[in-house]
Amino acid sequence: MKLIIAIVQDEDSGRLVSVLMKEGYGVTKLATTGGFLRSGNTTLIIGVDDEKLNGALAIIEKVCKTRNQIINPNLTSMDVAMGMAVANNLEISIGGATVFVVNVEQFNRY
Repeated sequence: MKLIIAIVQDEDSGRLVSVLMKEGYGVTKLATTGGFLRSGNTTLIIGVDDEKLNGALAIIEKVCKTRNQIINPNLTSMDVAMGMAVANNLEISIGGATVFVVNVEQFNRY
């Protein structure tokens, strides 16, 4: 048995959970915040039998697409609240998924 920990952008999470559940995967959804952009993301915890691992990973890869976003690394949250902008914008790639697969030594359901 494997435990998949998938960190995905909030924009992808609803669709991903729907597709996973439709395909018979059990999913636990946690609201989390990323450290780099300090924006919301979602961490999904998915327990799968070994033979279903590749199917789950394929779904995650298909649903979670990367996108480009313009950010200003010099702005603080106070600057944004005050509507201030500086010309040092930076285009970054966001989205996709960061996925960890961990062996499960023991699983119990009570």
